[in-house]
Amino acid sequence: MIATIINASKNDEHLAALVDEATEYAQIYLLAKRRHKGCAGTGELMTLREEFRDVIDKMILNCRNKDLLSGDCGYDPDAIAEALVKGGKH
Repeated sequence: MIATIINASKNDEHLAALVDEATEYAQIYLLAKRRHKGCAGTGELMTLREEFRDVIDKMILNCRNKDLLSGDCGYDPDAIAEALVKGGKH
């Protein structure tokens, strides 16, 4: 799914901006997740995760509206974050 979105973003400025935004959130989320230890900061990490999910949902909705994605787009935010950080730069 992310590969399709990233590929489509090469020819779509609005989608490219959404991918860039999602990539930034992914970087922040992954950094916070790696630094998270025990129960300290759990609330902040969950907030970052929800904010990241909101950005992903916005990106997926944009793609659905443009018929780039169809069907159920269930996803694992951690896997999406890793994929964006690895391939989200244009």
